[in-house]
Amino acid sequence: MKPSAVSSLPPGVAERLESEGVSEFYPPQEAAVEAGVADGESVVAAVPTASGKTLIAELAMLSAVQRGGKALYIVPLRALASEKKTEFERWEEFGIDVGVSTGNYQSDGEWLASQDIIVATSEKVDSLIRNGAPWVDDLSCVVADEVHLVDDGHRGPTLEVTLAKLRRINPGLQTVALSATVGNADEVADWLDAELVESDWRPIDLRTGVHFGNAINFDDGSQREVPVDRGEKPTAALVADALDERDDAGNAGSSLVFVNSRRNAEGAAKRMADVTAKRLEAGEQNDLEALAAEVREASDTDTSDTLADCVANGAAFHHAGLTSEHRSLVEEAFRDRLIKCICATPTLAAGVNTPARRVVVRDWKRYDGEFGGMQPLDTLEVHQMMGRAGRPGLDPYGEAVLLANDHDTMEELFERYVWAEAEPVRSKLAAEPALRTHILATVASGFANSRSGLLDFLDRTLYASQTDDDARLAEVTDRVLEYLDRNGFLDRSEGSLTATNIGHTVSRLYLDPMSAAEIVDGLREWGDEHPDEEPTPLGLYHLIARTPDMYQLYLKSGDKETFTELCYEREAEFLGRVPSEFEDVAFEDWLAALKTAKLIEDWASEVDEERVTDRYGVGPGDIRGKVETAEWLLGAAEQLAGELDLGVNVAIREAKKRAQYGVREELLDLAGVRGVGRVRARRLFEAGIETRADLREADKSVVLGALRGRERTAESVLEAAGRQDPSMDDVSADAATAATARAEGDDDGGQATFGDFS
Repeated sequence: MKPSAVSSLPPGVAERLESEGVSEFYPPQEAAVEAGVADGESVVAAVPTASGKTLIAELAMLSAVQRGGKALYIVPLRALASEKKTEFERWEEFGIDVGVSTGNYQSDGEWLASQDIIVATSEKVDSLIRNGAPWVDDLSCVVADEVHLVDDGHRGPTLEVTLAKLRRINPGLQTVALSATVGNADEVADWLDAELVESDWRPIDLRTGVHFGNAINFDDGSQREVPVDRGEKPTAALVADALDERDDAGNAGSSLVFVNSRRNAEGAAKRMADVTAKRLEAGEQNDLEALAAEVREASDTDTSDTLADCVANGAAFHHAGLTSEHRSLVEEAFRDRLIKCICATPTLAAGVNTPARRVVVRDWKRYDGEFGGMQPLDTLEVHQMMGRAGRPGLDPYGEAVLLANDHDTMEELFERYVWAEAEPVRSKLAAEPALRTHILATVASGFANSRSGLLDFLDRTLYASQTDDDARLAEVTDRVLEYLDRNGFLDRSEGSLTATNIGHTVSRLYLDPMSAAEIVDGLREWGDEHPDEEPTPLGLYHLIARTPDMYQLYLKSGDKETFTELCYEREAEFLGRVPSEFEDVAFEDWLAALKTAKLIEDWASEVDEERVTDRYGVGPGDIRGKVETAEWLLGAAEQLAGELDLGVNVAIREAKKRAQYGVREELLDLAGVRGVGRVRARRLFEAGIETRADLREADKSVVLGALRGRERTAESVLEAAGRQDPSMDDVSADAATAATARAEGDDDGGQATFGDFS
């Protein structure tokens, strides 16, 4: 079937698809069209990676827009949202507006009303519904990408409830769910009242197998010799082998290596750099050196330097401790074949477009805290990794290889992963932490106003369709209702359910009600015990770090003693009672929150980025993640304090701004100028420019000197500060050179460049 056969597409779209090389639809795409995906029918497409799922979604969304509707594309990750927006923007030449929304959870995203296709994370869509985004009522098509992630205990319940709400708001809504091949795609289709399109077809062959000894043993019984020299690791041999084999166009094969931890990803990348460096083509070395310089600029830390060293040699690592800029640079260079090998944790397999000719699943076990030891990965997760092998249009085939060091392990890997079907996905909604936030939001948003109405709404979820035990869901629901009532978020009088004013606020702020209760109780207790004192930044950082919405740092060896000492040293600053050391779990949780809070305080006290990463054993991306979460939670605390008239708003606002900009109090005004950030603010301050107003009046040569002679930066900073004439044209070369020389002779105070993200 050709794209031109789909009459429901906007004029010109079919021709554009054919010009992109889509002369015929892939079999799963044709099956989806025959199931009515371009005619407004709901479809679940459970097909392998790289088999054309995104085009199935585009056919649905473009046809919906052509009929006068609006489409929503839900993704699991922010990075994937940006990638998909860029991909869909090619339709703008046909008059289709594309928008993306992933940030502020307190916004109704009113501007999105003018967009035809909206890309957002499931959490953002949930928050838009809570905040009453009016355009949600106008949706005619919703696409849920990676819908199998309803099985994920962290983000699955949000996706599940969000889809249930959207279908409740718009009874005729077309729902298109894109999934990996799972064991129970039919159950997902039944839940969504959708036609199932299920296939194991791929555009290029995927060969899967296990490397043992000196060969890859494939699932079809064939072998490929990949000798491992004495002292050599199998992973290095496999990466070298892929690079040494050229396709018909003369291109070397790239590799993705999956490992189970950040440390292992970095260590493996260093070793693979030795392999890739020997196989770089003429001209690639200069391009990689330039890319490595960009990597170093993104962050002034050991992690950034290590990554840059690997990149310069054609390899890289990829994990959540990197900044978003690091990850984007690595992913793009890998897609462009400049980086030959990425060593990654499994997060890279979750939908980001980074296919390779060969995938090596080096580690198929990882540490499980609940189990207390190493546990095998789920089959579905390994299949997602393996599915990254083979780039349509670029590779003649794809290979996915697991590693075994003995015959018994090889047999186990074939049974567990190569020959096995992926597990069925199971709803995680009935867990109490998930239901706390979603029950409050369901009532506050008007989807239910009684217990029976609430249970009726929950009956629309995947959980309800998968269980015959209605009593369990009702039991957990009653416990949650009791908790919400006890903490003043819900009123259960006379059989009805009503969100209180504070309950509405908590729902709109997208807080876990337990986080809100912790914040409110802490602020109230402080006000009662210290009526004439403001809480300190550390006290506020520790308060939000105790909430379920802040992912706390782990206590490592030696940390308990260090932070116990700090706990007693600064006990007067805490908002709440310090648990006794004899309350083992509670006290350790308190110390983990203190470690997290101290990281944020260090950042807000201008401790340089490298020192923070070393001191807390984190990556630059972790710092940014903690800072973003602190901004959100402190913003929520400020609103809660204002609504309850607790009188601590000024202290909270200052602590939030200090965390946001990574500066001490005296730099807040300067750091708030667009383009300044923590490092430049300190340099300007030390040059005698202390406020935004000073920037408008200061000698331009002094500004230029403080900004290390960067004329364009100086002009943009002065313009942002409101200076009438920001041009540096009237600054004499001699004055600028002298000022720059004076500034460069100053001590930077050990600060890093990461703070310039503001």
